[in-house]
Amino acid sequence: MLKIISIIGARPQFIKAVPVSRAINEFNAKHDGFKSRIREILVHTGQHYDYNMSDIFFKELDLKKPDYYLKVGSHSHGRQTALMLERIEGVLKKESPDLVLVYGDTNSTLAGALAARKLHILLAHIEAGLRSYNMNMPEEVNRTVVDRVSDILFCPSKTAVDNLRLEGIRNSSSRTFPKVFLAGDVMYDAVLCYLTVAKKRSRILEKLSLTPKGYYLATVHRAENTDDRRRLKPILEGLSKIAEDKAPVIFPIHPRAKNAVRTFRMEGALQFLKVIEPVSYLDMLMLEKNARAVLTDSGGVQKEAYFLNVPCVTLRDETEWVETVDSKVNILTGADKKKIYKAVEKEVKFDKKKTRLYGDGKAAERIIGVIASQLSVRDKR
Repeated sequence: MLKIISIIGARPQFIKAVPVSRAINEFNAKHDGFKSRIREILVHTGQHYDYNMSDIFFKELDLKKPDYYLKVGSHSHGRQTALMLERIEGVLKKESPDLVLVYGDTNSTLAGALAARKLHILLAHIEAGLRSYNMNMPEEVNRTVVDRVSDILFCPSKTAVDNLRLEGIRNSSSRTFPKVFLAGDVMYDAVLCYLTVAKKRSRILEKLSLTPKGYYLATVHRAENTDDRRRLKPILEGLSKIAEDKAPVIFPIHPRAKNAVRTFRMEGALQFLKVIEPVSYLDMLMLEKNARAVLTDSGGVQKEAYFLNVPCVTLRDETEWVETVDSKVNILTGADKKKIYKAVEKEVKFDKKKTRLYGDGKAAERIIGVIASQLSVRDKR
């Protein structure tokens, strides 16, 4: 039996882990032999830990209960990563897995990758090759380091593969690592799977008295925006101006943004926004699907807007999801309130021929097939 440890800790990773876990179950159903089956051990670092940011996703998406919950919680980047590294190392020593699987670009991703590499355990990175080329972003530091130490790199797009190639990371000979694969995006798998479920179960539009295409949806959570008063203030003012002049702006407020608003005493900048607590994945899908446009600094929300054919305004100076900008369905505004206001007035048209830039919705199945194949080849050497 092959043993995989999946390390997750933040809201986007819970979503990405669901199709992968499902693909493992489907793989096992097709392979009756004990030696060919895969056992997944789920490790939750506790990076996101309150109900709205963590527990509700396990319950709503039927993600299995973590085998290990490390309860790291919120700390500075250095301390949080160090605590995760120490506790993940203990789990890896106890379980001796064949492979460690990490997702995305969070501190949980970095800690899991470093722990695996230090113990010489095979490491696979889902969502490899993304680059914003802004090393002031903690996420950019994390994903760059993780890509450098990974054995198997699963890229969501051709651009991501090209980014790795430019950095000298490419397929080695058939008997050595690293290995780079164009797998597609597991978040697209999740959207395709859960959109129908969301339409049946979610009542968020009724709860908030919203009509389809009669509102905007906004999210702000990245440290580069929330921790910088000079960026957060114009972003909130731009969103408020849209809400005042055009249509309601629904603002599920991230804990980091909430703390920043309190610290910087910016409550007045929220006066025209409809501020709500973070919502579940199914509710978020429905809010995204029915919004007139989405305004966000989240990479995941940018992609979901793209998958759902909803115009997106990205509240950053750059994005790792460059395909959405190249397709002219995503507009970069930075923290300029005038650009934010004007961006929602631009007409956006979706080209149906470009809707599969991130795969065919079978990324997780492809990833598990590759992992099983690579582990099998390794064991035969």
